[in-house]
Amino acid sequence: MLYDAYEWQRSLLAGASAMANFGAGLLQNPSNPFAYFGGGPVLGSALAVFAHAAAPRGKPAFGLTSTTVDGRQVAVREEIVLRRPFGQLKRFVREGVEGGPKLLIVAPMSGHYATLLRGTVERMLPTADVYITDWRDAKLVPLSAGRFDLDDYIDYVTAFLEKIGEDGDARAHVLAVCQPSVPVYAATALMGADRHPNRPRTLTMMGGPIDTREAPTAVNTLATERPHAWFEQNVIATVPMTYPGAGRRVYPGFLQLAGFMSMNLGSHMISHWEMFKHLVQGDGEGAGTTQRFYEEYRAVCDMTAEFYLQTIDLVFQTHALPEGTMRHRGRPVDPGAITDTAILAIEGERDDISGLGQTRAALTLATGLSDELKQYHMAPEVGHYGIFNGSKWRNRIAPVLEEWIARHDG
Repeated sequence: MLYDAYEWQRSLLAGASAMANFGAGLLQNPSNPFAYFGGGPVLGSALAVFAHAAAPRGKPAFGLTSTTVDGRQVAVREEIVLRRPFGQLKRFVREGVEGGPKLLIVAPMSGHYATLLRGTVERMLPTADVYITDWRDAKLVPLSAGRFDLDDYIDYVTAFLEKIGEDGDARAHVLAVCQPSVPVYAATALMGADRHPNRPRTLTMMGGPIDTREAPTAVNTLATERPHAWFEQNVIATVPMTYPGAGRRVYPGFLQLAGFMSMNLGSHMISHWEMFKHLVQGDGEGAGTTQRFYEEYRAVCDMTAEFYLQTIDLVFQTHALPEGTMRHRGRPVDPGAITDTAILAIEGERDDISGLGQTRAALTLATGLSDELKQYHMAPEVGHYGIFNGSKWRNRIAPVLEEWIARHDG
């Protein structure tokens, strides 16, 4: 019923958005006299803000067509290297560029598409051969594809590293952004224990919930103040018949988005108010910045119920990884088995999703790793989103990552 109600509301808002967009275009048309006086500019701007907020959104495109390598501009094209039911391995091929460290960026499976890391990919393209995990929207995966849980996530990461290793250098560098830090860390430990030829050369984790007992945030509190059964009964829904994944149990992306929006409701309201003022003043560029951010932020996807519930249990409630009780298909996950994968932990001083110390805990848990293969970086005045996107990421954090990769490459 929850998902059906949402779909009904979404269809109504889609129609209202289209009508508002038409009205805004009419009132903002330079040939319309009402666009210059009276209430025309104000009403047109209000309609534009509503149309943008209510519009339905699908999967965005990366749209990265070029980059600069050694001072020259080169074309970039996307290539699907490996397809799996719940995700694919995508490579950003730099035309005419050979070599360079191979970097696998593991995107979060947390309600947003991998395109949320567009700025991360763009910044690393000049110096690295970049791959990314492009996770699928669970409501589009037929039931015949089976389940997908935390164990499967670890298997996917391992398979992606094996695929990258087929092309020349066997050991890639890995960057895990936020949520995937736990399964990627686990995959690294398991591959280290096996002396797997494709185990990561370096592992960088940014804003990841390795040990959520450190500086707990509102997200951590939400996940721990209610019993596990509450989440299964209240936030899990069944995909309607209108989607390929009909009948699959999921944690809907629209619920994830509602949670994040409510955490910082005042900031989001101010952002839309500022967008409204820019439009009234005719400042399309200023309004466009906010519009582009929310076009990406509001593009959400579902995750499987089993993956979501297992994450709530193991990461936030029982703290299985730092407690030493985490298992992968019955096999213990031992961070001490990581002996030659250099680990860099990056945190933002103002991160309200993963508090200070949660990612750094990965360095303490890696008891088999020498100190010269560990590094911690705290980015001053940086929030969660700013760790991997924006000017502070580009100018202050990315250089630290690039230097770390260069130091341990080959």
